[in-house]
Amino acid sequence: MSKPIEVSSAESPIQLKLQGCDEQKSELQPEDKLTHLLHSELVSKQFLELIPRDFARQHLIISQGSDSDVERLAIAESSDPAAIFNVGVRLGTPIDSQVADAEAIAILIDEVYEKRAHDGEIPDDQISYEPEAGEIERLLTEADRDLLSTEGKGPIVKLVDALLFEALSEKASDVHVQPLDDRTLIRYRIDGVLHTARELPRHRKLTNAVISRIKVMGKMDIAERRIPQDGRATVTIGKRSVDLRISTLPTSYGERAVLRLLDNSQQLCDFVELGMPQHVAQPYLDRATRTNGIILVTGPTGSGKTTTLYSTLRRIGSEQVNIMTIEDPIEYELSTIGLALSQAQVNTRKGVTFANGLRHILRQDPDIIMIGEIRDAETARIAIQASLTGHLVFSTLHTNDAVSAMTRLIDLGIEPYLVSASLSAVLAQRLVRLIHGDCQGNGCEDCHKTGLRGRTGLFELLVVSDSIRTQISNGASLAELRVEAKANGLHTLREEGQRLVAKGLTTQSEAQRVVEGAE
Repeated sequence: MSKPIEVSSAESPIQLKLQGCDEQKSELQPEDKLTHLLHSELVSKQFLELIPRDFARQHLIISQGSDSDVERLAIAESSDPAAIFNVGVRLGTPIDSQVADAEAIAILIDEVYEKRAHDGEIPDDQISYEPEAGEIERLLTEADRDLLSTEGKGPIVKLVDALLFEALSEKASDVHVQPLDDRTLIRYRIDGVLHTARELPRHRKLTNAVISRIKVMGKMDIAERRIPQDGRATVTIGKRSVDLRISTLPTSYGERAVLRLLDNSQQLCDFVELGMPQHVAQPYLDRATRTNGIILVTGPTGSGKTTTLYSTLRRIGSEQVNIMTIEDPIEYELSTIGLALSQAQVNTRKGVTFANGLRHILRQDPDIIMIGEIRDAETARIAIQASLTGHLVFSTLHTNDAVSAMTRLIDLGIEPYLVSASLSAVLAQRLVRLIHGDCQGNGCEDCHKTGLRGRTGLFELLVVSDSIRTQISNGASLAELRVEAKANGLHTLREEGQRLVAKGLTTQSEAQRVVEGAE
């Protein structure tokens, strides 16, 4: 039995859990008064047989069973009354319609019609093959950005829209389209782990059409298949806006594509919602509220570094300080939460890099600067000089643990005495999946049979003390720095992982997975 989809009401708003903080939720509060739940089991067989999926999706109408020969319909506020009437005529029964949340209806339509179809079976006469060059403008014109709408869209456009809609419904951060020898995999990254959602039949023209559609969305060159390409697009789900970062890469079985999903409607965490334990949060905030120095957040891609930095800026920001950022890309518009700051974005095509962007920021009288990432010696050197001249600097670095950040800066060509003088603290972090409470870790449909759902942070904080500064200046090895850091009270990522295992919040195997490579 599938889990019912909640329908919003004025008294009981739907709670959609979005990417970012597991605890943070967004409320949708339409003006309708429908208080029951939408159930897939209630959708009548007659409705599925007589009403085409495209019609149901276009007009957002779905059956919720019949009562005394009256077909009950769930409709959206935007549903066309004429379409509702036509459904009743087609079914040959009186109808009783009630307004429900548009996104919930769309999810249910996709679910029930998907059960009726064989996975991956798309008739050849319904495949819209690769567009000719002259069709690009027509595709762009007809491709409504709203994923809830299907009007005027060809089958491949609808297929890609459906995949994106499903990925967003599953709270995925990335969508992978990966052609293989015998099939094409559609995979979603959910809670940091890839799950195979669909397998398209190995039909070269079908796969090419899907990739071409994705390229059209990202305003990329569909005729060029021999080199990697990057693009950007924006789609909407009702009032939700989602930015897409698109990357394509030629492989031996054809081009593959990866789409990063950045949901602009997600709510930014409060600092306390990061899950940072008190023995880490207190010394971290002590350093984050000083007037100078560099604070680095380290970890692999997707470990929540930017979310931590955004939440920190939200915590320490005020009208008395000038906060400026240089990012690639800007993942959240901080001004929308009332924070007085300015955000700039890297644009390599126009010559805006982290390094020269940072130079211009320093001319804007900043108090606090956030640099999206230190990637090279030039950026590192400018950041260090800024911290030594009375600025508080935040940035990220790709290292496995906190101690390695010190030697990484030296490897970039920064003199040890400058690292020693400027570095204030290093926070290493990971995101670990939590045991799914609803199924007690046994595995269910909601957690994709993993027994895990939602994530929280593991944090390892290195506070750069006088003794560590001395060791850096004296050229101490990484092993020596680790010994000194532990003597100064550092709790490693492994130790923090075991703390959550002991509390019953995660599993031993999950804790080991996320700290692999860390000391």
